Amino acid sequence: MATTEKASAKASPRDRLLDAAARLSYRDGVSVGVEALCRAAGVSKRSMYQLFDSKDAMLAASLERRIPGYEDRLAHPDPGSATPRERILYVFEQLALTSRDADFHGCPYLAVLVELKDPEHPASVVARGVKERLAARLRAEAEQGGARDPELLARQLVLVFDGASARAGAGVERLDDGLVTATVTALLDAGGVH
Repeated sequence: MATTEKASAKASPRDRLLDAAARLSYRDGVSVGVEALCRAAGVSKRSMYQLFDSKDAMLAASLERRIPGYEDRLAHPDPGSATPRERILYVFEQLALTSRDADFHGCPYLAVLVELKDPEHPASVVARGVKERLAARLRAEAEQGGARDPELLARQLVLVFDGASARAGAGVERLDDGLVTATVTALLDAGGVH
């Protein structure tokens, strides 16, 4: 048995369900069925409903569980020595790097917002919170970097992030050719960020 299979076998039913929900909803979309989720997790439907009130609640919990890894991946490894400009560019460098993965389907949080369209859905609430924190983080960096209009610049940067992520996730754009970095650099220059 491979190491990951051993770890999976030792994981609790709740963790296996959350892992399956993360994997399958990212790959196949949030409409993945309860049966498929339970089968992938090796957990009965009865057990699933004992652990979660609904599939929606399980999806939201799955998204919440992934937030620390997602946000850590976008955080500069040495924020104290990096300039705000470098910290902003790092976010987009990580997006470009992640987009090279064969199983990259775009930002999982943006995908949930686009698919569900219901702002009150528990998973939409979680996803919107992640996107709002990214915007707030970019705004704070822009402000620290001396941007003339940090709010506008943050909104522009989020549009680039989400647009690039969606296009790369759909396989219609490659992000490793420097286009995203060049676009962000132009926005930072125009916004007065140093």
